[in-house]
Amino acid sequence: MPVTSDIVRTWRAPRAVMRSILDQGRREDRAIAYLMIACFVIFVAQWPRLSRMAAGFDLPPGAEVPALDRLMAYEFVAWLMVWPLFLYFLGGATHLVAKLLGGKGTMYGARIALFWTMLATTPAILLHGMTRGFIGPGLETNIVGAFWLAAFAVIWVQSMREAESRP
Repeated sequence: MPVTSDIVRTWRAPRAVMRSILDQGRREDRAIAYLMIACFVIFVAQWPRLSRMAAGFDLPPGAEVPALDRLMAYEFVAWLMVWPLFLYFLGGATHLVAKLLGGKGTMYGARIALFWTMLATTPAILLHGMTRGFIGPGLETNIVGAFWLAAFAVIWVQSMREAESRP
């Protein structure tokens, strides 16, 4: 099944989608692909915000206006080099916590649950990026951000429950 269909299905039935992903066997190539695609989409979601900053909006009075290419380079390094390392660590740490709480899963299951959740919630992250770029900081941006955070939490918890319920 195409990844885009699974993303849509995840918003309705996250455990079923995670079950089907785990049933495909241990695929580290798929895990890193989910992670890197999610990080790239999050990087793209930052473009409207960065453009707004480079235009001089949302900066304190007297602050230097940063160059767009510099902002983009920093975000690129952060999202495609630094965050993936941190997220691998976070996936392993959540497995260890789940193990302490009686989980029967594997490190791979915990990682794929986190990476898939990131990829599945990228539509909300893109919406947040557009809201932040076009409207700027404010109530609307905070509402969209809270929606993304809630969706991420629900999908990740459900995916972790499925991943840690199987040996």
